[in-house]
Amino acid sequence: MGGIDGIGLGTFGIYTFDFEYQPAAQMRESIQELEEQGWRAFWIPELLGREALTHAGYLLSSTERMHIVNGIAQIWSRGARWTYGAALLLADAYPDRHVLGLGFGGEPHPGITPLTAMRTYLDEMDQLETVNPAPKAAVRRILAAYGPKMLELARDRTAGAQTYHVNVAHTAQARDILGPDAFLAVEHPVLFESDPGKARAIAREHLNPYLNTPYNVAKFRRLGYTEEEIGGGGSDRLVDDLVFWGDLDTIVGKLHTHITAGADHVAVQVIGVEPGQTAMPYWRELAGALSPQHVTT
Repeated sequence: MGGIDGIGLGTFGIYTFDFEYQPAAQMRESIQELEEQGWRAFWIPELLGREALTHAGYLLSSTERMHIVNGIAQIWSRGARWTYGAALLLADAYPDRHVLGLGFGGEPHPGITPLTAMRTYLDEMDQLETVNPAPKAAVRRILAAYGPKMLELARDRTAGAQTYHVNVAHTAQARDILGPDAFLAVEHPVLFESDPGKARAIAREHLNPYLNTPYNVAKFRRLGYTEEEIGGGGSDRLVDDLVFWGDLDTIVGKLHTHITAGADHVAVQVIGVEPGQTAMPYWRELAGALSPQHVTT
């Protein structure tokens, strides 16, 4: 399917907020252990304080083979000129190991739609001229995209799309819009808990911010969930679709449903870990359960 997968991200990667709470030395040790386990892609958000491109550069400098993906760098947090310059340097210093994921997070500009803002940002990046040397390996970029128009923009202007907190049906819809050649990565939360009551309680706590923000609520409506399912902490159906919980075999089996539906890559976010703690024990289990060709090719 998409081109990025063919040059090393693999079928499964890790998405985490863990590093927001870790000092630099612990981050370095953690990312190096993950590389030794065979993971090839590590996704980082930009939400709790770490600046996206600095964060990516540090992790790239701490590893030899790991692909670092900004999931996402917020377009309203920095000008297109500076994003372009940082991405050029990372592409030059670490060929084919950085993926610039762009999204419309950050302080919004009143009266400007996310689609217009993203199109304008890409236009600015594409029109920039710089004295900085061009990297031998091109900058690789993708967009956070959910609705049809943003997915079309990702298809037409970048290597592809990243989705976040969606169900398997959305993955199939996204693949139809993107076509066979664009890259599609799907983030999905997982929870190592087999008791339904406990699992859904933890999952609802995790989903709560997303069930109460306008863009996410609109996304869930498009996915076919009713107001009653979205409200009140989320219905069992919604929670079970958006958080894969259970034992290791159950989780791994469910993750593969996104691949069957058309994803090139699934970025696995382990939840249920307290801030300041690490999901490393679970990452080790997942690395062992996912066959090597799925982790490393």
